Amino acid sequence: MKKGLLIIISGPSGVGKGTVRKYFMDDDSLRLTYSISMTTRKPRQGERDGVDYIFTTREKFEEAIAEGELLEWAEFVGNYYGTPLTQVEKLREEGKNVLLEIEVQGADQVRKKCPDALSIFIIPPSMEELEKRIRGRRSEPEEIVQQRLAKAENEMKMVSNYKYIVCNEDPQLAAELISSIIKRHMYVEENV
Repeated sequence: MKKGLLIIISGPSGVGKGTVRKYFMDDDSLRLTYSISMTTRKPRQGERDGVDYIFTTREKFEEAIAEGELLEWAEFVGNYYGTPLTQVEKLREEGKNVLLEIEVQGADQVRKKCPDALSIFIIPPSMEELEKRIRGRRSEPEEIVQQRLAKAENEMKMVSNYKYIVCNEDPQLAAELISSIIKRHMYVEENV
């Protein structure tokens, strides 16, 4: 059995990574499994532990960093986010294509550790639209919104580090494009 692909979906906060992912995640032909990130932030309304994120304490997260148990990790607006390494490797060895939906900082770490990772950066149609989406969540105070917008400006400068760039003007169309990118890489891997 061939080892599964490691797929990075990244982009600025509010660009719609999760929305786009939901359009292609259940396509059995992609053999996808979603790698659940660990975080120290509090759950948003409707989020479930072990499904959307692995919610943990700052102390336990720092212990995982010290033990080298994370493929990648980042701290953002006072919270840690990261990907458990053993979970990703186990899934890839089973032939599953592992999808990481992660921040730009984490994506850089993964590309260094796994140069064979397929990296896709999702961009918004405009910075104005991105601000509208972030504000539309109505889940964070203005200070955090401003931090997210400032970070997004810097992250947009990182697009050249990714193999593919997909604009999320229409989530279904963006998902179809990402699905075709994954299928192409699956075909190449299976026929090498």
